Amino acid sequence: MADTRSPITYSCYYSRNRSGEQFVAEHVLSYQISGTLTVNNGDKDFIFNEGDFRFVRRNQLLKFIKQPPLGGVFKSVSIYLDQAALQNFSREYGQDAGHSKTAINDPVIQLNGDPFLKAFMGSLMPYIEGDQPADPQLETLKQREAIMLLLRSHPQLKDILLDFNEPGKIDLEAFMNKNFHFNVHLNRFAYLTGRSLATFKRDFEHIFHSPPSRWLQQRRLQEAYYLIREKGRAPSDVYLEVGFEDLSHFSFTFKKMYGTPPSKIAG
Repeated sequence: MADTRSPITYSCYYSRNRSGEQFVAEHVLSYQISGTLTVNNGDKDFIFNEGDFRFVRRNQLLKFIKQPPLGGVFKSVSIYLDQAALQNFSREYGQDAGHSKTAINDPVIQLNGDPFLKAFMGSLMPYIEGDQPADPQLETLKQREAIMLLLRSHPQLKDILLDFNEPGKIDLEAFMNKNFHFNVHLNRFAYLTGRSLATFKRDFEHIFHSPPSRWLQQRRLQEAYYLIREKGRAPSDVYLEVGFEDLSHFSFTFKKMYGTPPSKIAG
């Protein structure tokens, strides 16, 4: 079935911070209109303020905090550059990745301000704020315009935008120890480590001597215990951070593992 979602998105939040996590399946070009966005990939924070442009690479697990300015509103506008659009561009213009030796490795890249990019982001607003349904053909043209502007203003992104390879097989142990706190399905972990689900499970048990689901729960509880006991964090502040969806389920499994509820172990 074809994906009919609009490639153009608009975030607008009032009065309070919002946090969460997501798997970024496609490249994204975004402009921060107001407020602050903090993104973390498990290694470091990337912070974007009013007027900043960012490029997020595809196939990334990210946590985020969206913070409105004091008395104001958090606003950002983004356009997704999916693989189909990029492959069509590559075929039509005869361009492909050059595989530069100075390739950018950061999952999230802050882009220098560019008047053409800023004008482009402004041109996206009618697609979001208008009363009429968006025209898919016009949205496709906006995607192509975004690709051309990025290659014009930041040619170093060519090796990222026009690289259509899927994730290769990587160090499973290092990846899981870094990303265990992301609450995603096992098939997502498998894909990002360059494995089929069956191979992922087989390799995982060989390395960790435990099924993935059991290991993930224990590892997340261990991290929660450390944050609560040693760092003085509240259980209600850490359960989402370590990969649980529900506070009551977190408390139940925590007590089952440690013999006491998380609220009773604060240092």
